[in-house]
Amino acid sequence: MKRHESRPLLPAVRTGIAAAALALGPLCAGAQDDAVPAYKTLDSMEARVQGCVTCHGQSGQGTNNGYFPRIAGKPAGYLYNQLVAFRDGTRRYPPMNYLVAYLPDGYLREIAEHFARQQPPFSAGGAPTADAATLRRGQTLATAGDPDAGVPACVTCHGAGLTGMNPGIPGLVGLRQSYIAAQITRWRVGERHAAEPDCMKRIAGRLSDADITAVSAWLATQRPPSNPSPESPNLVRMPLACGSQR
Repeated sequence: MKRHESRPLLPAVRTGIAAAALALGPLCAGAQDDAVPAYKTLDSMEARVQGCVTCHGQSGQGTNNGYFPRIAGKPAGYLYNQLVAFRDGTRRYPPMNYLVAYLPDGYLREIAEHFARQQPPFSAGGAPTADAATLRRGQTLATAGDPDAGVPACVTCHGAGLTGMNPGIPGLVGLRQSYIAAQITRWRVGERHAAEPDCMKRIAGRLSDADITAVSAWLATQRPPSNPSPESPNLVRMPLACGSQR
């Protein structure tokens, strides 16, 4: 079978991939506080995502380890794009690259749609780790941007409630400061990529180290709105052309 082939998998192949995913558990040992419940059969979505939930939480809610983010409720298109990027090596993190190395498009789309449907409670946010001036700068960047630096507000693309925008822009609410800062930095230095035109690459390149610290600190303090679902597509509102929204 070709690596990118999207036709349905045979049951034996599905079972084999699910079993292989379970072997990744030790790579994230200690990441999840709650024990993973037993699953009914290997040929089930519950079994197939065991390699995911060990790090990201049983419902994709994230874990106390800041390196394993909340993936629940994010747009399915965004999750799918990230899985493809890990599979194809354009986004690098060895456990993820290994987990999805030979999974076809259709299988990755099923996983993405599964976690996009999950809506577990958000964990309590941590106390601010920055001073008041830094948090004010972060709030300004997130809600108004910095026109002089060519930096648009985060909310114009990631949503007024920071819950993301369908089909391909992720929510930021519920993420830890260390994770947000790390990802913006990876965009800035070219370790993360998106479909061209790569709007995040352009924006991250205009942020200073101090700005990254400020905006990630402020974003990490925000609580989710009553409706945490991603917003509907709104290309008119977006300040830059973004390949992820095609």
